[in-house]
Amino acid sequence: MTSLPSQFVETCGYRTHYIEMGEGKPLLLIHGGGAGADSRGNWEKLAMPLFARHRRVIAVDMVGFGGSDAPSPDAFDYGPESRVDQLVAFIEAMRLGPVEIIGNSMGGRTTLATAIRRPDLVGDFVLMGSAGVDRSMGGALAALTEYDFTYAGMERIVRALTNDHFAPDPAMIQYRLELSQQPEKAKAFGATMKALKARSGLWIEDTEIASCKHRILVVNGKDDKVVPPEHAYKFLSLLENSTGVILPHCGHWAMIEHPEKFAGIVETFFDGKL
Repeated sequence: MTSLPSQFVETCGYRTHYIEMGEGKPLLLIHGGGAGADSRGNWEKLAMPLFARHRRVIAVDMVGFGGSDAPSPDAFDYGPESRVDQLVAFIEAMRLGPVEIIGNSMGGRTTLATAIRRPDLVGDFVLMGSAGVDRSMGGALAALTEYDFTYAGMERIVRALTNDHFAPDPAMIQYRLELSQQPEKAKAFGATMKALKARSGLWIEDTEIASCKHRILVVNGKDDKVVPPEHAYKFLSLLENSTGVILPHCGHWAMIEHPEKFAGIVETFFDGKL
Protein backbone atom coordinates (compact mmCIF):
# COMPACT_ATOMS: atom_id res chain seq x y z
CA MET A 1 0.00 0.00 0.00
CA THR A 2 2.81 2.41 0.89
CA SER A 3 4.52 4.45 -1.83
CA LEU A 4 4.44 8.14 -0.90
CA PRO A 5 6.93 9.05 1.86
CA SER A 6 5.55 9.59 5.34
CA GLN A 7 5.77 13.12 6.72
CA PHE A 8 5.00 14.42 10.20
CA VAL A 9 4.16 17.67 11.91
CA GLU A 10 3.71 18.42 15.62
CA THR A 11 0.09 19.09 16.60
CA CYS A 12 -1.38 19.48 20.09
CA GLY A 13 1.50 17.65 21.74
CA TYR A 14 1.58 14.64 19.39
CA ARG A 15 2.68 13.96 15.82
CA THR A 16 0.26 14.05 12.91
CA HIS A 17 1.19 11.93 9.90
CA TYR A 18 0.46 13.01 6.34
CA ILE A 19 1.35 12.22 2.75
CA GLU A 20 1.32 14.59 -0.18
CA MET A 21 1.37 14.57 -3.96
CA GLY A 22 1.32 17.19 -6.72
CA GLU A 23 1.94 20.91 -6.91
CA GLY A 24 -0.16 24.04 -6.86
CA LYS A 25 -3.02 25.20 -4.68
CA PRO A 26 -3.25 22.99 -1.57
CA LEU A 27 -6.13 20.58 -0.97
CA LEU A 28 -6.56 18.63 2.27
CA LEU A 29 -8.14 15.16 2.33
CA ILE A 30 -9.61 13.97 5.64
CA HIS A 31 -10.57 10.32 6.10
CA GLY A 32 -13.46 8.88 8.10
CA GLY A 33 -13.59 7.07 11.41
CA GLY A 34 -13.92 3.40 10.50
CA ALA A 35 -11.43 0.95 11.96
CA GLY A 36 -8.24 0.86 9.90
CA ALA A 37 -8.99 4.12 8.08
CA ASP A 38 -6.01 6.24 7.08
CA SER A 39 -4.69 8.56 4.40
CA ARG A 40 -3.13 5.77 2.36
CA GLY A 41 -5.99 3.27 2.30
CA ASN A 42 -8.66 5.90 1.72
CA TRP A 43 -6.93 8.23 -0.73
CA GLU A 44 -3.44 7.37 -1.99
CA LYS A 45 -4.05 4.96 -4.88
CA LEU A 46 -7.33 6.18 -6.35
CA ALA A 47 -8.60 9.73 -5.80
CA MET A 48 -5.36 11.35 -4.69
CA PRO A 49 -3.51 11.04 -8.03
CA LEU A 50 -6.54 12.47 -9.83
CA PHE A 51 -6.62 15.59 -7.67
CA ALA A 52 -2.83 15.89 -7.81
CA ARG A 53 -2.96 16.61 -11.55
CA HIS A 54 -3.78 20.22 -10.68
CA ARG A 55 -3.18 20.66 -6.94
CA ARG A 56 -0.84 20.00 -4.06
CA VAL A 57 -2.83 17.28 -2.32
CA ILE A 58 -2.23 16.53 1.36
CA ALA A 59 -3.93 13.54 3.00
CA VAL A 60 -3.91 13.64 6.80
CA ASP A 61 -4.24 10.90 9.41
CA MET A 62 -6.53 11.80 12.28
CA VAL A 63 -5.22 11.29 15.81
CA GLY A 64 -5.30 7.59 16.69
CA PHE A 65 -5.39 6.52 13.03
CA GLY A 66 -2.79 5.48 10.46
CA GLY A 67 0.67 6.88 11.06
CA SER A 68 -0.41 9.60 13.47
CA ASP A 69 0.28 9.15 17.16
CA ALA A 70 -2.34 7.46 19.31
CA PRO A 71 -2.13 8.96 22.80
CA SER A 72 -3.34 6.75 25.63
CA PRO A 73 -7.09 7.13 26.22
CA ASP A 74 -6.24 7.37 29.90
CA ALA A 75 -4.89 10.86 29.29
CA PHE A 76 -6.49 11.91 26.00
CA ASP A 77 -10.06 12.74 25.01
CA TYR A 78 -11.01 11.02 21.72
CA GLY A 79 -14.18 13.06 21.38
CA PRO A 80 -14.88 15.00 18.16
CA GLU A 81 -13.51 18.34 19.35
CA SER A 82 -10.03 16.86 19.73
CA ARG A 83 -9.99 16.20 15.99
CA VAL A 84 -11.03 19.80 15.37
CA ASP A 85 -8.13 20.89 17.60
CA GLN A 86 -5.85 18.68 15.49
CA LEU A 87 -7.04 20.03 12.14
CA VAL A 88 -6.72 23.63 13.31
CA ALA A 89 -3.19 22.92 14.56
CA PHE A 90 -2.27 21.11 11.33
CA ILE A 91 -3.46 23.92 9.05
CA GLU A 92 -1.65 26.49 11.17
CA ALA A 93 1.58 24.47 11.41
CA MET A 94 1.61 23.90 7.64
CA ARG A 95 0.62 27.54 6.96
CA LEU A 96 -2.13 26.46 4.57
CA GLY A 97 -5.16 28.51 5.52
CA PRO A 98 -7.59 29.27 4.09
CA VAL A 99 -7.40 25.83 2.48
CA GLU A 100 -9.79 23.73 0.42
CA ILE A 101 -10.78 20.47 2.13
CA ILE A 102 -12.58 17.23 1.32
CA GLY A 103 -13.89 15.44 4.39
CA ASN A 104 -15.44 11.97 4.34
CA SER A 105 -17.81 10.80 7.10
CA MET A 106 -16.23 11.68 10.46
CA GLY A 107 -13.71 13.70 8.47
CA GLY A 108 -16.58 15.72 7.03
CA ARG A 109 -17.86 16.47 10.50
CA THR A 110 -14.35 17.53 11.53
CA THR A 111 -14.07 19.79 8.48
CA LEU A 112 -17.43 21.45 9.09
CA ALA A 113 -16.76 21.97 12.79
CA THR A 114 -13.35 23.47 11.96
CA ALA A 115 -14.96 25.87 9.48
CA ILE A 116 -17.46 26.90 12.16
CA ARG A 117 -14.78 27.43 14.81
CA ARG A 118 -12.08 28.95 12.59
CA PRO A 119 -13.65 30.18 9.35
CA ASP A 120 -10.40 31.98 8.49
CA LEU A 121 -8.55 28.67 8.09
CA VAL A 122 -11.00 26.94 5.74
CA GLY A 123 -11.80 27.78 2.13
CA ASP A 124 -14.38 26.01 -0.04
CA PHE A 125 -14.94 22.45 1.14
CA VAL A 126 -16.65 19.16 0.33
CA LEU A 127 -18.73 17.07 2.70
CA MET A 128 -18.78 13.50 1.37
CA GLY A 129 -21.10 11.11 3.20
CA SER A 130 -20.57 13.46 6.11
CA ALA A 131 -21.51 12.94 9.72
CA GLY A 132 -22.88 15.97 11.54
CA VAL A 133 -26.66 15.66 11.56
CA ASP A 134 -26.94 12.04 12.76
CA ARG A 135 -28.38 11.48 16.23
CA SER A 136 -28.76 7.72 16.15
CA MET A 137 -26.36 4.82 16.46
CA GLY A 138 -28.29 2.07 14.71
CA GLY A 139 -28.31 0.33 11.34
CA ALA A 140 -25.08 -0.16 9.43
CA LEU A 141 -23.07 1.78 12.03
CA ALA A 142 -23.07 -1.38 14.14
CA ALA A 143 -20.39 -2.82 11.81
CA LEU A 144 -18.10 -0.03 13.06
CA THR A 145 -19.14 0.33 16.68
CA GLU A 146 -19.17 -3.44 17.30
CA TYR A 147 -16.01 -4.22 15.32
CA ASP A 148 -14.20 -7.31 16.68
CA PHE A 149 -10.74 -6.87 15.07
CA THR A 150 -11.06 -9.98 12.87
CA TYR A 151 -10.84 -10.30 9.08
CA ALA A 152 -14.56 -11.08 8.97
CA GLY A 153 -15.27 -8.01 11.08
CA MET A 154 -13.24 -5.79 8.78
CA GLU A 155 -14.99 -7.27 5.77
CA ARG A 156 -18.33 -6.37 7.38
CA ILE A 157 -17.13 -2.78 7.78
CA VAL A 158 -16.06 -2.51 4.14
CA ARG A 159 -19.34 -3.98 2.93
CA ALA A 160 -21.30 -1.61 5.17
CA LEU A 161 -19.41 1.33 3.68
CA THR A 162 -19.83 0.41 0.00
CA ASN A 163 -22.69 -0.30 -2.38
CA ASP A 164 -23.94 -3.87 -2.73
CA HIS A 165 -22.27 -4.39 -6.11
CA PHE A 166 -18.81 -3.23 -5.01
CA ALA A 167 -16.20 -6.01 -4.94
CA PRO A 168 -13.69 -5.15 -2.20
CA ASP A 169 -10.04 -5.96 -2.81
CA PRO A 170 -8.88 -8.51 -0.20
CA ALA A 171 -5.59 -6.62 0.01
CA MET A 172 -7.47 -3.48 1.11
CA ILE A 173 -9.31 -5.44 3.79
CA GLN A 174 -6.06 -6.98 5.02
CA TYR A 175 -4.31 -3.60 5.07
CA ARG A 176 -7.06 -2.02 7.16
CA LEU A 177 -7.19 -5.07 9.43
CA GLU A 178 -3.48 -4.93 10.22
CA LEU A 179 -3.63 -1.20 10.93
CA SER A 180 -6.60 -1.65 13.25
CA GLN A 181 -4.89 -4.46 15.17
CA GLN A 182 -1.91 -2.36 16.24
CA PRO A 183 -2.36 -2.23 20.04
CA GLU A 184 -2.26 1.56 20.44
CA LYS A 185 -4.54 2.07 17.43
CA ALA A 186 -6.99 -0.52 18.74
CA LYS A 187 -7.21 1.33 22.07
CA ALA A 188 -7.66 4.67 20.31
CA PHE A 189 -10.40 3.27 18.08
CA GLY A 190 -12.20 1.82 21.09
CA ALA A 191 -12.04 5.20 22.81
CA THR A 192 -13.27 6.96 19.64
CA MET A 193 -16.28 4.63 19.37
CA LYS A 194 -16.97 4.98 23.11
CA ALA A 195 -17.03 8.78 22.76
CA LEU A 196 -19.31 8.49 19.74
CA LYS A 197 -21.75 6.25 21.60
CA ALA A 198 -21.71 8.50 24.69
CA ARG A 199 -22.94 11.50 22.70
CA SER A 200 -25.29 9.45 20.44
CA GLY A 201 -23.51 10.32 17.20
CA LEU A 202 -21.41 13.09 15.75
CA TRP A 203 -24.17 15.67 15.43
CA ILE A 204 -23.65 19.41 15.47
CA GLU A 205 -26.46 21.72 16.55
CA ASP A 206 -28.56 22.94 13.62
CA THR A 207 -27.94 26.57 14.51
CA GLU A 208 -24.18 26.02 14.43
CA ILE A 209 -24.37 24.28 11.05
CA ALA A 210 -26.49 27.11 9.67
CA SER A 211 -23.92 29.65 10.88
CA CYS A 212 -21.37 28.33 8.38
CA LYS A 213 -21.39 30.58 5.31
CA HIS A 214 -18.63 28.87 3.34
CA ARG A 215 -19.17 27.64 -0.17
CA ILE A 216 -19.80 23.91 0.29
CA LEU A 217 -20.39 20.85 -1.91
CA VAL A 218 -22.44 18.08 -0.28
CA VAL A 219 -21.86 14.70 -1.95
CA ASN A 220 -23.72 11.56 -0.91
CA GLY A 221 -24.05 8.06 -2.25
CA LYS A 222 -27.61 7.13 -3.12
CA ASP A 223 -26.95 3.72 -1.55
CA ASP A 224 -25.04 4.93 1.51
CA LYS A 225 -26.05 2.65 4.40
CA VAL A 226 -24.25 4.68 7.09
CA VAL A 227 -25.17 8.23 6.02
CA PRO A 228 -28.34 7.99 3.91
CA PRO A 229 -29.20 10.75 1.43
CA GLU A 230 -31.69 12.25 3.90
CA HIS A 231 -28.70 13.51 5.87
CA ALA A 232 -27.35 15.28 2.77
CA TYR A 233 -30.75 16.91 2.22
CA LYS A 234 -30.66 18.25 5.77
CA PHE A 235 -27.19 19.70 5.26
CA LEU A 236 -28.43 21.37 2.09
CA SER A 237 -31.41 22.87 3.93
CA LEU A 238 -29.18 24.27 6.70
CA LEU A 239 -26.12 25.41 4.76
CA GLU A 240 -26.90 28.61 2.86
CA ASN A 241 -24.16 28.36 0.25
CA SER A 242 -24.27 24.62 -0.41
CA THR A 243 -24.67 22.61 -3.60
CA GLY A 244 -25.63 18.93 -3.58
CA VAL A 245 -24.82 15.87 -5.69
CA ILE A 246 -26.34 12.43 -5.06
CA LEU A 247 -24.37 9.64 -6.77
CA PRO A 248 -26.23 6.52 -7.92
CA HIS A 249 -24.79 3.04 -7.25
CA CYS A 250 -22.58 4.54 -4.56
CA GLY A 251 -22.27 3.91 -0.86
CA HIS A 252 -20.19 5.78 1.72
CA TRP A 253 -16.89 5.86 -0.18
CA ALA A 254 -17.34 7.83 -3.40
CA MET A 255 -13.55 8.30 -3.62
CA ILE A 256 -13.06 4.50 -3.72
CA GLU A 257 -16.24 3.34 -5.46
CA HIS A 258 -16.27 6.02 -8.20
CA PRO A 259 -12.95 7.90 -7.99
CA GLU A 260 -12.91 9.46 -11.47
CA LYS A 261 -16.53 10.60 -11.34
CA PHE A 262 -16.06 11.95 -7.82
CA ALA A 263 -12.86 13.79 -8.74
CA GLY A 264 -14.49 15.34 -11.78
CA ILE A 265 -17.45 16.65 -9.77
CA VAL A 266 -15.22 18.01 -7.02
CA GLU A 267 -12.83 19.73 -9.42
CA THR A 268 -15.77 21.36 -11.20
CA PHE A 269 -16.94 22.66 -7.83
CA PHE A 270 -13.53 23.97 -6.74
CA ASP A 271 -13.13 25.64 -10.12
CA GLY A 272 -16.34 27.59 -9.48
CA LYS A 273 -18.31 25.90 -12.27
CA LEU A 274 -20.78 24.07 -10.03
